[in-house]
Amino acid sequence: MRLENGFSGSYDPADVTFLLKRVQMAFMDVEAKEDAIQSGRKHYSEMLAPEMAPTAEYFTVFWEAFAANRDRVGRDIARLAKALALRGGAEIVLVSLARAGTPVGVLLKRTLDVLGRRAVHYSVSIIRDRGIDLVAMEAILGLHSPSDVVFVDGWTGKGAIGGELAKVLSRDLPMLAGAPLCVLSDLAGVAGLAAGDEDYVIPSAILNGVISGLVSRTILNAEVVGPEDFHGCVTLDHLAGMDLSRTYVDKVMEDVLAQLDEAEPACWGEGERSRAAAISSAFVDAMLARTGTGDRNRIKPGIGEATRALLRRVPDRLFVRDPGARDVKHLMALASERGVLVEVDPDLPYGACAVIKTLGDT
Repeated sequence: MRLENGFSGSYDPADVTFLLKRVQMAFMDVEAKEDAIQSGRKHYSEMLAPEMAPTAEYFTVFWEAFAANRDRVGRDIARLAKALALRGGAEIVLVSLARAGTPVGVLLKRTLDVLGRRAVHYSVSIIRDRGIDLVAMEAILGLHSPSDVVFVDGWTGKGAIGGELAKVLSRDLPMLAGAPLCVLSDLAGVAGLAAGDEDYVIPSAILNGVISGLVSRTILNAEVVGPEDFHGCVTLDHLAGMDLSRTYVDKVMEDVLAQLDEAEPACWGEGERSRAAAISSAFVDAMLARTGTGDRNRIKPGIGEATRALLRRVPDRLFVRDPGARDVKHLMALASERGVLVEVDPDLPYGACAVIKTLGDT
């Protein structure tokens, strides 16, 4: 596949090139999808549940979260961009991990432009247990130096995608083994560069395709994706009337620019990573024992991962540290809407944690 096959979704073409194959496929009910995943009949990337329009009430919660954290997000983007601007090389090649990394990649690309650094931004698929899209990466490396590549995601939960990225780079793309993963919040301690590890609500985590260019979660199904194709996605045209992708990055850039002069470059050292990793590992082990869950993949620590679980999985329980905290207001709304049991634990190291329901005997 060539870069000419890329597209920008609902973003400005100057902001991002999605290296994904737009496909059509039948949607699957969320519970049927969950059962197929847990039984081992299908991998999660082979199926897609329908993405429904957020309710008016949920949009209200989104805008409240945006107002509460826009300064924080703007400052963190500014700090990350300043750190990236210190890198050598003729350009910075941002490779965001679709979809959660895409808005962050757009904001970093815009900020690097302001700082006078040449930057390009691609968004590619990475899938747990299946790796990164090697066809897309081959296309990128055909035009850019491996030393200029930086991977971008929104946050880390327990580090599954960070671990997947490290594994596939070591095995299949050793020339990129030194490429850092850059995130806003690194709960798992697996990122090369992060603005910190505090579990706060990143507004783009609250919504799905309507804040990520109107693209679906990425797909790797042999019925629609061939060996020479980019990983797939479905374009969510039915949600175009409520798309916030451009609006969100435009508004956050106002905050980035307001703080850019005073922002210090982000620094995320080995000590910070080790501390975050130890907290994450101990927490997941404790939650496995507490809930009687046998699969680490069903523990979703942190506000971002818990949000994703309530939006597109079948959650059993939601744990929150403080049900009245503004950063979990959207989670409380989702739990109420879906009838998910909420347990309050003031000793949680994170604002929230979701646990995926065990279906059948799996």
